[in-house]
Amino acid sequence: MKVLGLETSCDETGLAIFDSEQIDSNNKGLLGQVLYSQIELHALYGGVVPELASRDHIRKLVPLFNELLEQCDITKNEIDAIAYTKGPGLIGALMTGALFGRSLAYGLDVPAIGVHHMEGHLLAPLMGANPPAFPFVSLLVSGGHTLLIAAHGIGQYEILGESIDDAAGECFDKAAKMLGLPYPGGPNIAKLAENGNQNAYDLPRPMLHRGLDFSFSGMKTAVHNLIKDTDGSDSDPKVRADIAASFQHAVVDTLVKKCVKALKQVEMSRLVIAGGVSANSHLREILERELAKINATVHYAPPALCTDNGAMIAYAGYERLQAGQADDLAVSCVPRWPMTELPALL
Repeated sequence: MKVLGLETSCDETGLAIFDSEQIDSNNKGLLGQVLYSQIELHALYGGVVPELASRDHIRKLVPLFNELLEQCDITKNEIDAIAYTKGPGLIGALMTGALFGRSLAYGLDVPAIGVHHMEGHLLAPLMGANPPAFPFVSLLVSGGHTLLIAAHGIGQYEILGESIDDAAGECFDKAAKMLGLPYPGGPNIAKLAENGNQNAYDLPRPMLHRGLDFSFSGMKTAVHNLIKDTDGSDSDPKVRADIAASFQHAVVDTLVKKCVKALKQVEMSRLVIAGGVSANSHLREILERELAKINATVHYAPPALCTDNGAMIAYAGYERLQAGQADDLAVSCVPRWPMTELPALL
Protein backbone atom coordinates (compact mmCIF):
# COMPACT_ATOMS: atom_id res chain seq x y z
CA MET A 1 0.00 0.00 0.00
CA LYS A 2 1.40 3.38 -1.07
CA VAL A 3 0.22 6.11 1.33
CA LEU A 4 0.68 9.82 0.68
CA GLY A 5 1.28 11.72 3.92
CA LEU A 6 0.53 15.45 4.27
CA GLU A 7 1.76 17.54 7.21
CA THR A 8 0.59 21.17 7.51
CA SER A 9 -0.07 21.64 11.23
CA CYS A 10 2.22 24.64 11.71
CA ASP A 11 5.06 26.17 9.67
CA GLU A 12 6.34 23.20 7.66
CA THR A 13 4.76 21.81 4.52
CA GLY A 14 5.74 18.15 4.45
CA LEU A 15 4.74 15.48 1.92
CA ALA A 16 5.94 11.88 1.73
CA ILE A 17 5.00 8.52 0.27
CA PHE A 18 5.25 5.40 2.41
CA ASP A 19 5.14 2.00 0.68
CA SER A 20 4.30 -0.87 3.03
CA GLU A 21 5.74 -3.40 0.57
CA GLN A 22 9.20 -1.90 1.13
CA ILE A 23 9.04 -1.69 4.93
CA ASP A 24 11.86 -4.25 5.32
CA SER A 25 14.21 -2.41 2.94
CA ASN A 26 16.90 0.06 3.95
CA ASN A 27 14.54 3.00 3.48
CA LYS A 28 11.97 1.40 5.87
CA GLY A 29 9.24 1.92 3.27
CA LEU A 30 9.87 5.62 2.74
CA LEU A 31 9.80 6.04 -1.04
CA GLY A 32 10.54 9.75 -0.85
CA GLN A 33 9.71 12.96 0.95
CA VAL A 34 9.80 16.70 0.38
CA LEU A 35 9.76 19.37 3.05
CA TYR A 36 9.39 23.12 2.81
CA SER A 37 10.08 25.20 5.91
CA GLN A 38 8.60 28.65 6.43
CA ILE A 39 11.36 29.68 8.88
CA GLU A 40 12.52 32.64 6.79
CA LEU A 41 8.94 33.87 6.41
CA HIS A 42 8.27 33.90 10.17
CA ALA A 43 11.76 34.85 11.40
CA LEU A 44 10.96 38.52 10.83
CA TYR A 45 8.19 38.27 13.45
CA GLY A 46 10.07 36.09 15.95
CA GLY A 47 7.46 33.34 15.75
CA VAL A 48 4.79 31.74 13.58
CA VAL A 49 2.07 34.03 12.18
CA PRO A 50 -0.93 31.68 11.62
CA GLU A 51 -2.47 33.51 8.63
CA LEU A 52 0.85 33.69 6.80
CA ALA A 53 1.44 29.99 7.51
CA SER A 54 -1.92 29.03 5.95
CA ARG A 55 -1.29 31.09 2.82
CA ASP A 56 2.17 29.60 2.34
CA HIS A 57 0.85 26.04 2.66
CA ILE A 58 -1.68 26.80 -0.10
CA ARG A 59 1.09 28.22 -2.29
CA LYS A 60 3.42 25.22 -1.87
CA LEU A 61 1.21 22.12 -1.70
CA VAL A 62 0.73 21.50 -5.42
CA PRO A 63 4.35 22.21 -6.49
CA LEU A 64 5.65 20.00 -3.66
CA PHE A 65 3.22 17.20 -4.60
CA ASN A 66 4.46 17.26 -8.18
CA GLU A 67 8.07 17.30 -6.98
CA LEU A 68 7.39 14.28 -4.74
CA LEU A 69 5.83 12.25 -7.56
CA GLU A 70 8.87 12.98 -9.74
CA GLN A 71 11.25 12.05 -6.91
CA CYS A 72 9.46 8.72 -6.31
CA ASP A 73 9.07 8.10 -10.04
CA ILE A 74 5.36 7.29 -9.77
CA THR A 75 2.11 8.83 -10.99
CA LYS A 76 -0.67 10.06 -8.73
CA ASN A 77 -2.82 7.13 -9.87
CA GLU A 78 -0.42 4.74 -8.10
CA ILE A 79 -1.29 6.24 -4.71
CA ASP A 80 -3.49 3.82 -2.71
CA ALA A 81 -4.49 6.06 0.20
CA ILE A 82 -3.93 9.53 1.67
CA ALA A 83 -3.20 10.53 5.27
CA TYR A 84 -3.28 14.14 6.42
CA THR A 85 -2.72 15.86 9.75
CA LYS A 86 -6.11 16.44 11.36
CA GLY A 87 -4.81 18.02 14.56
CA PRO A 88 -3.61 19.38 16.86
CA GLY A 89 -2.19 22.55 15.35
CA LEU A 90 -3.14 25.89 13.80
CA ILE A 91 -6.66 25.51 12.47
CA GLY A 92 -6.07 27.40 9.21
CA ALA A 93 -2.89 25.49 8.47
CA LEU A 94 -4.55 22.16 9.29
CA MET A 95 -7.48 22.91 6.98
CA THR A 96 -5.23 23.57 3.97
CA GLY A 97 -3.66 20.11 4.16
CA ALA A 98 -6.90 18.36 5.09
CA LEU A 99 -8.88 19.88 2.21
CA PHE A 100 -6.08 19.18 -0.27
CA GLY A 101 -5.75 15.59 0.91
CA ARG A 102 -9.47 14.83 1.12
CA SER A 103 -10.14 16.37 -2.31
CA LEU A 104 -7.26 14.48 -3.91
CA ALA A 105 -8.43 11.22 -2.34
CA TYR A 106 -11.94 11.82 -3.68
CA GLY A 107 -10.58 12.50 -7.17
CA LEU A 108 -8.42 9.37 -7.10
CA ASP A 109 -11.20 7.28 -5.47
CA VAL A 110 -8.93 6.14 -2.63
CA PRO A 111 -9.48 6.19 1.15
CA ALA A 112 -8.29 9.08 3.30
CA ILE A 113 -7.67 9.39 7.02
CA GLY A 114 -6.95 12.27 9.38
CA VAL A 115 -3.95 11.59 11.63
CA HIS A 116 -3.05 12.92 15.08
CA HIS A 117 0.11 15.01 14.72
CA MET A 118 1.64 13.78 17.98
CA GLU A 119 0.88 10.13 17.18
CA GLY A 120 2.89 10.71 14.02
CA HIS A 121 5.83 11.90 16.12
CA LEU A 122 5.40 9.01 18.56
CA LEU A 123 5.48 6.40 15.78
CA ALA A 124 8.29 8.04 13.76
CA PRO A 125 11.04 6.09 15.62
CA LEU A 126 9.44 2.88 14.32
CA MET A 127 10.79 3.95 10.92
CA GLY A 128 14.33 4.10 12.29
CA ALA A 129 17.20 1.61 12.14
CA ASN A 130 16.53 0.44 15.71
CA PRO A 131 12.73 0.47 16.12
CA PRO A 132 11.46 -0.04 19.68
CA ALA A 133 8.88 -2.66 20.61
CA PHE A 134 5.79 -1.81 22.63
CA PRO A 135 5.38 -1.00 25.47
CA PHE A 136 7.56 2.07 25.97
CA VAL A 137 7.57 5.54 27.50
CA SER A 138 7.59 8.36 24.97
CA LEU A 139 8.78 11.92 25.48
CA LEU A 140 7.18 14.12 22.82
CA VAL A 141 8.94 17.45 23.01
CA SER A 142 8.55 20.27 20.49
CA GLY A 143 7.61 23.92 20.12
CA GLY A 144 3.97 23.19 20.83
CA HIS A 145 4.02 20.15 23.12
CA THR A 146 5.86 18.56 26.02
CA LEU A 147 4.30 15.19 26.85
CA LEU A 148 5.32 12.03 28.69
CA ILE A 149 3.25 9.07 27.49
CA ALA A 150 3.14 5.38 28.33
CA ALA A 151 2.48 3.69 24.98
CA HIS A 152 1.13 0.14 25.33
CA GLY A 153 0.26 -0.14 21.62
CA ILE A 154 -0.98 2.04 18.77
CA GLY A 155 -3.86 4.05 20.15
CA GLN A 156 -3.25 2.73 23.67
CA TYR A 157 -1.80 5.81 25.31
CA GLU A 158 -1.62 6.88 28.94
CA ILE A 159 -0.62 10.48 29.67
CA LEU A 160 1.94 10.41 32.47
CA GLY A 161 2.80 14.11 32.45
CA GLU A 162 2.58 17.24 30.34
CA SER A 163 3.44 20.92 30.49
CA ILE A 164 0.93 22.94 32.47
CA ASP A 165 1.94 26.11 30.60
CA ASP A 166 4.62 26.47 27.91
CA ALA A 167 6.28 23.78 25.81
CA ALA A 168 10.03 23.20 26.05
CA GLY A 169 10.54 24.19 22.40
CA GLU A 170 8.69 27.46 22.92
CA CYS A 171 10.91 28.14 25.92
CA PHE A 172 13.96 27.71 23.67
CA ASP A 173 12.45 30.14 21.13
CA LYS A 174 11.71 32.80 23.75
CA ALA A 175 15.13 32.50 25.42
CA ALA A 176 16.77 32.83 22.01
CA LYS A 177 14.76 35.97 21.30
CA MET A 178 15.87 37.47 24.64
CA LEU A 179 19.48 36.81 23.60
CA GLY A 180 18.90 38.42 20.22
CA LEU A 181 19.17 35.12 18.34
CA PRO A 182 17.02 34.39 15.26
CA TYR A 183 14.03 32.04 15.08
CA PRO A 184 13.90 29.06 15.53
CA GLY A 185 15.56 29.24 18.92
CA GLY A 186 16.53 25.62 19.57
CA PRO A 187 19.35 25.18 17.03
CA ASN A 188 20.66 28.72 17.64
CA ILE A 189 20.74 28.31 21.43
CA ALA A 190 22.51 24.96 20.99
CA LYS A 191 25.12 26.50 18.68
CA LEU A 192 25.84 29.39 21.06
CA ALA A 193 25.98 26.98 24.03
CA GLU A 194 28.79 24.94 22.44
CA ASN A 195 31.39 27.40 23.76
CA GLY A 196 29.72 28.02 27.12
CA ASN A 197 29.90 26.65 30.66
CA GLN A 198 26.67 24.87 31.57
CA ASN A 199 27.35 25.43 35.29
CA ALA A 200 28.06 29.16 35.03
CA TYR A 201 24.60 30.20 36.20
CA ASP A 202 22.12 28.45 38.46
CA LEU A 203 18.71 28.36 36.79
CA PRO A 204 15.58 26.73 38.26
CA ARG A 205 14.27 23.26 37.43
CA PRO A 206 10.52 23.93 37.77
CA MET A 207 8.30 21.18 39.26
CA LEU A 208 11.21 18.76 39.39
CA HIS A 209 9.88 17.03 42.50
CA ARG A 210 6.16 17.39 41.76
CA GLY A 211 4.98 14.39 39.77
CA LEU A 212 5.66 14.11 36.05
CA ASP A 213 4.15 17.38 34.82
CA PHE A 214 6.34 20.17 33.42
CA SER A 215 6.34 23.95 33.70
CA PHE A 216 8.58 26.23 31.67
CA SER A 217 7.04 29.68 32.12
CA GLY A 218 9.14 30.28 35.26
CA MET A 219 12.25 29.28 33.33
CA LYS A 220 11.59 32.05 30.80
CA THR A 221 11.24 34.58 33.61
CA ALA A 222 14.48 33.38 35.21
CA VAL A 223 16.37 33.72 31.91
CA HIS A 224 14.88 37.18 31.34
CA ASN A 225 16.06 38.32 34.78
CA LEU A 226 19.48 36.72 34.32
CA ILE A 227 20.03 38.53 31.00
CA LYS A 228 18.79 41.82 32.46
CA ASP A 229 21.02 41.61 35.56
CA THR A 230 24.22 40.26 33.94
CA ASP A 231 26.83 42.63 32.54
CA GLY A 232 27.87 41.75 28.99
CA SER A 233 24.77 39.67 28.24
CA ASP A 234 24.26 41.68 25.06
CA SER A 235 27.88 42.03 23.98
CA ASP A 236 30.36 39.64 25.67
CA PRO A 237 30.55 36.37 23.66
CA LYS A 238 31.69 34.36 26.72
CA VAL A 239 28.87 35.64 28.93
CA ARG A 240 26.29 35.01 26.22
CA ALA A 241 27.60 31.46 25.60
CA ASP A 242 27.50 30.73 29.35
CA ILE A 243 23.88 31.94 29.61
CA ALA A 244 22.87 29.79 26.62
CA ALA A 245 24.68 26.72 27.98
CA SER A 246 23.24 27.15 31.48
CA PHE A 247 19.72 27.59 30.11
CA GLN A 248 20.00 24.60 27.76
CA HIS A 249 21.33 22.39 30.55
CA ALA A 250 18.52 23.44 32.92
CA VAL A 251 15.87 22.44 30.37
CA VAL A 252 17.65 19.20 29.46
CA ASP A 253 18.24 18.28 33.11
CA THR A 254 14.53 18.74 33.82
CA LEU A 255 13.46 16.62 30.84
CA VAL A 256 15.94 13.82 31.59
CA LYS A 257 15.08 13.53 35.29
CA LYS A 258 11.36 13.37 34.48
CA CYS A 259 12.02 10.64 31.89
CA VAL A 260 14.00 8.55 34.38
CA LYS A 261 11.24 9.01 36.96
CA ALA A 262 8.56 7.99 34.43
CA LEU A 263 10.41 4.81 33.41
CA LYS A 264 10.75 3.76 37.04
CA GLN A 265 7.12 4.60 37.80
CA VAL A 266 5.64 2.43 35.02
CA GLU A 267 8.41 -0.18 35.23
CA MET A 268 9.45 0.06 31.57
CA SER A 269 12.95 -0.04 30.10
CA ARG A 270 12.49 1.66 26.72
CA LEU A 271 12.23 5.40 26.11
CA VAL A 272 11.23 6.88 22.76
CA ILE A 273 11.95 10.55 22.21
CA ALA A 274 10.46 12.49 19.30
CA GLY A 275 9.62 16.02 18.23
CA GLY A 276 11.86 18.91 17.19
CA VAL A 277 13.68 19.26 20.53
CA SER A 278 14.71 15.58 20.31
CA ALA A 279 17.34 16.65 17.77
CA ASN A 280 19.22 18.52 20.53
CA SER A 281 22.60 16.79 20.92
CA HIS A 282 23.02 17.77 24.59
CA LEU A 283 19.65 16.18 25.41
CA ARG A 284 20.65 12.98 23.62
CA GLU A 285 24.03 12.84 25.36
CA ILE A 286 22.61 13.26 28.87
CA LEU A 287 19.69 10.90 28.22
CA GLU A 288 21.93 8.09 27.04
CA ARG A 289 24.24 8.53 30.03
CA GLU A 290 21.47 8.61 32.65
CA LEU A 291 19.38 5.80 31.12
CA ALA A 292 22.41 3.51 31.03
CA LYS A 293 22.51 3.80 34.84
CA ILE A 294 19.06 2.18 35.11
CA ASN A 295 19.59 -0.35 32.27
CA ALA A 296 17.14 1.44 29.98
CA THR A 297 17.51 2.23 26.29
CA VAL A 298 16.56 5.31 24.29
CA HIS A 299 15.25 5.31 20.72
CA TYR A 300 15.03 8.26 18.33
CA ALA A 301 13.37 9.00 15.04
CA PRO A 302 15.79 9.24 12.09
CA PRO A 303 17.28 12.79 11.97
CA ALA A 304 15.14 13.77 8.96
CA LEU A 305 11.99 12.74 10.86
CA CYS A 306 12.62 14.60 14.15
CA THR A 307 10.94 17.81 13.07
CA ASP A 308 7.50 18.00 11.40
CA ASN A 309 7.36 15.93 8.21
CA GLY A 310 4.99 14.05 5.92
CA ALA A 311 6.65 10.65 6.43
CA MET A 312 5.47 10.24 10.01
CA ILE A 313 1.91 11.12 8.94
CA ALA A 314 2.03 8.61 6.07
CA TYR A 315 3.24 5.85 8.39
CA ALA A 316 0.73 6.60 11.16
CA GLY A 317 -2.02 6.75 8.54
CA TYR A 318 -0.93 3.41 7.07
CA GLU A 319 -1.15 1.70 10.47
CA ARG A 320 -4.72 2.91 10.96
CA LEU A 321 -5.81 2.35 7.37
CA GLN A 322 -4.70 -1.28 7.41
CA ALA A 323 -6.75 -1.72 10.59
CA GLY A 324 -9.82 -0.72 8.60
CA GLN A 325 -10.11 2.90 9.73
CA ALA A 326 -10.87 5.73 7.28
CA ASP A 327 -12.63 9.10 7.28
CA ASP A 328 -15.73 10.01 5.30
CA LEU A 329 -16.06 12.96 2.93
CA ALA A 330 -16.68 15.48 5.71
CA VAL A 331 -13.49 17.40 6.55
CA SER A 332 -13.00 18.40 10.16
CA CYS A 333 -9.81 19.44 11.92
CA VAL A 334 -9.17 19.50 15.67
CA PRO A 335 -6.79 22.24 16.89
CA ARG A 336 -6.83 20.71 20.41
CA TRP A 337 -6.99 16.93 20.47
CA PRO A 338 -5.96 14.77 23.48
CA MET A 339 -4.13 11.62 22.40
CA THR A 340 -6.14 9.58 24.88
CA GLU A 341 -9.20 10.07 22.64
CA LEU A 342 -7.65 8.06 19.81
CA PRO A 343 -9.12 4.58 19.18
CA ALA A 344 -6.86 1.64 19.91
CA LEU A 345 -5.86 -0.75 17.14
CA LEU A 346 -7.10 -4.22 18.00
